[in-house]
Amino acid sequence: MRPAFDFFGTEKMKLTELKGISDKRAKDLNKLNIFTAEDMARFYPRAYLDLTTTSRLSACYHNDVVLVSCRVSSAPQTVSTGRRSFVKVWCENDGEPFSAVWFNAPYVRDKLKSGGEYLFYGRVQNKYGAPSMVNPTFEPLERNYRLKGIVPVYPLRGSLSQRAVRDAVADALRKVALVSAIPPAVRKKYALSDLKKAYSDIHNPVTFADKDAAAERIALEEYFILISAFKVIKGGKDDARVLRYTCTREQVETFCARFPFPLTEGQKRAVDDIYENVHSPNRMNRLLQGDVGSGKTAVAICGIYMALASGYQAAMLAPTEVLAEQNYQLICRYLPEFRAGFLSGSSSAKEKKSVKAALAAGELDVVCGTHAVLQDDVEFASLALCVCDEQHRFGVAQRSALSEKGAGADMLVMSATPIPRTLSLIFYGDLDITEIKDKPKARAPVTTAIVPSRKYDDMLAYVGREAKAGNQSYFVCPKIEEDEEGSVMSVTELFDELKNRLPSVRFALLHGKMKDKEKAEIMQNFKAKKFDCLVSTTVIEVGVDVPDATIMIVYNAERFGLSQLHQLRGRVGRGSKQSYCFLLLGADGEEARARLAVLKNNTDGFKIAEYDLEMRGSGDFLGTRQSGKFINEIRNLRYPPSVIFTAKKLSDEAFEAGGVEALAALALKKYSGLKDVVLN
Repeated sequence: MRPAFDFFGTEKMKLTELKGISDKRAKDLNKLNIFTAEDMARFYPRAYLDLTTTSRLSACYHNDVVLVSCRVSSAPQTVSTGRRSFVKVWCENDGEPFSAVWFNAPYVRDKLKSGGEYLFYGRVQNKYGAPSMVNPTFEPLERNYRLKGIVPVYPLRGSLSQRAVRDAVADALRKVALVSAIPPAVRKKYALSDLKKAYSDIHNPVTFADKDAAAERIALEEYFILISAFKVIKGGKDDARVLRYTCTREQVETFCARFPFPLTEGQKRAVDDIYENVHSPNRMNRLLQGDVGSGKTAVAICGIYMALASGYQAAMLAPTEVLAEQNYQLICRYLPEFRAGFLSGSSSAKEKKSVKAALAAGELDVVCGTHAVLQDDVEFASLALCVCDEQHRFGVAQRSALSEKGAGADMLVMSATPIPRTLSLIFYGDLDITEIKDKPKARAPVTTAIVPSRKYDDMLAYVGREAKAGNQSYFVCPKIEEDEEGSVMSVTELFDELKNRLPSVRFALLHGKMKDKEKAEIMQNFKAKKFDCLVSTTVIEVGVDVPDATIMIVYNAERFGLSQLHQLRGRVGRGSKQSYCFLLLGADGEEARARLAVLKNNTDGFKIAEYDLEMRGSGDFLGTRQSGKFINEIRNLRYPPSVIFTAKKLSDEAFEAGGVEALAALALKKYSGLKDVVLN
C-alpha cells in the first residue's frame, strides 16, 4: 500500500491512482484545476443536498432544487434537435404528471424503466404551468443507498458525475495525510480541532452545524498558510531607494493640465502621494484603489510621467490585450514626447524582437503590455516605475518579477475592485494604500433596475430603439457554454436568440475562449460603433472604455457577486449620457432580490464591497480573483470574516516563535505555482 502524502511533501499522488478516475476523467478534473490527490481532497463542495425530506413538485417554484418521489410513466426517449440531443421521460409525482430531461447523458435510457419508482433530485423548471426537472440525479426507490442525509455537490466538467467525484474525494481523504501547518503549540493554545476531521465533515457532514464548523477550521488553516506565504515573499527585501527622481512638483502640475478635465480632489491626493513616495528615501510600494470611473489611469500616467521626466523607463502591465492596448493609446496621447512600445502574446515575432531590443538599449521610454512583459528575455536599461493595472489578476510573484527587472524599481498596483479595508490591511500590509473616493463630475450616474421576466420584451424593444439612436449596449452571460443543469443560457445561445429577436441590430460576440487578437479586434470595432450591441461573458468586466455604451444587461445576475456586478455596471455611464444597468434574475427568491437591491440602491464600490463581504463571506469575496492562485476553491467555503483575523494572529505568533518559514515557502510554491522562491 502506498504511504499517505501530506500537503507539503514533494511527492504527489496522480489522480489516476484514485478510485474511478480514468485518464479522460483526470483531464476533466484538470479543467477544474485539480491535478493531484491533494487537490482532490481540497475540492470543496459548492453546495449540499438536504435529502432528509421529499417535496411535492407542483408546490415547487421555478429553479428550486428538490428531492421528489415519482413513478416513471413512459419509456425514455432520445430527442434530437438541430443543435443537440437529450433523453426525455414522463413521470408522475403525487398523481400529477411532469417531464424530466437529461442533456449529454444517453446512458439514462438504459437506467430508467417504465413503471419503476425512483427518487429524483434536481432543479425544477416550472414555466407556463408545466413542471419539469433538468438533469436530475436518480436512484430506484426500493434500494436507496446514496440519496439520503446531507450530500455534497461538486462543480462538474465533461465526463464527470457527482458519484465519480464523491468516490474520488473519499479515496483521496483516505490516502492523503491531512497535516496541519499550524505549529502544535499554537494549535494547543487555541484548542483547534483536528484538521482531518474537518476535511471529513466538509465533504460528508452529518449535520449542517458540522459542515459550518469544518468550513471555519479549514478556512483558518488556508488563511494561516496564505498569510504566512505572503510574509515569506514580502520579507527580507531592501526597500531603500536606489533611483533618484529629478521631476519637480511644478513639472507635474504642468503635465496634469494636459488632461481635458480637471483632476478630482481624490486624484490630486493620489498624485501627491506618488510624488512624495518617489522622492522619499524608500522605494514605493503602493496600492491605488478606486471605484470604477474614478480616474485611476490618469493618476498612473502622472506617475509614469514622473519617471520618464527624470530620465528613467516605466512599464504598465494589464491582464488583457484589450486593456493593454487601451493603455498604450492613452500613453501615446498624453506622453507624445516620449517613446512608447507595445508588447503582448499576439505581437509578431518581429515586433517582439524590436521592442525587446529597444527596451534593453534604452531606446524606448515606456512599454505597455500583458504578461508578455514578464518574460525572462524582456530587459530594461533603466526601469524605475512599474504600474500593474487591475492588480487582482496578477499574483504577488508576477508583480515581484516585474519590479525586479529594474534595480530598486517603484511599484504602483491599481485595483478597480474595491477591497474592504479590513482585508486590504491583511493581504497588502506592506503596501501604502491610497483610495480615490470621488468621481469626475462630467459622468452621469447609472440607473440600476431589477427587470422581471414579464418586462423582458419591453427591455429588448428599448435596446432596439437606443441602437437606432446611436447608443450601444452590453449583454452579459455567466457561461460560455450551456450550464450542466440546463438552467443558464450560454453566451452563444443568447447571441443567436438576440439576432433573431432584433434583426435590425448589429450584434458582436465576445468570450474568454477567443484569442486575444480576436477579442481586441472585436472590442475596437465595438468602440468604433461598427456594432450596436456586444454579447459577452465577464471578459468586459474591467478596463473597457466605450463612451457611447449606455446600457448594461446582466443575465442570471444572482450568480454574480455584488462587487463583480458593480464592475460590470461601471462599463456604462463613462460619458455624459444617461446610462442604465438592467439585472435579470434566473432564479427568483427573496435572498437574491435582497442582494441585488443593495446594488440598486448603492453606487459606492467600497460600501458594496463591505456588503459583499458581509453577505457572501470573505471566501466568496476573495475567491481566486483577489488572491491570485493561492486559494483555489476556498470561495466555496462559508465562514465568518473574523477567521481571517484569527489566522493572521496565529501566523504572527508562529513567526515570532520561529520555525515556520520553510513551511510557508513550500506552501508558497504550492499555492502560487512559483518555480523559484528565494528566501533571504
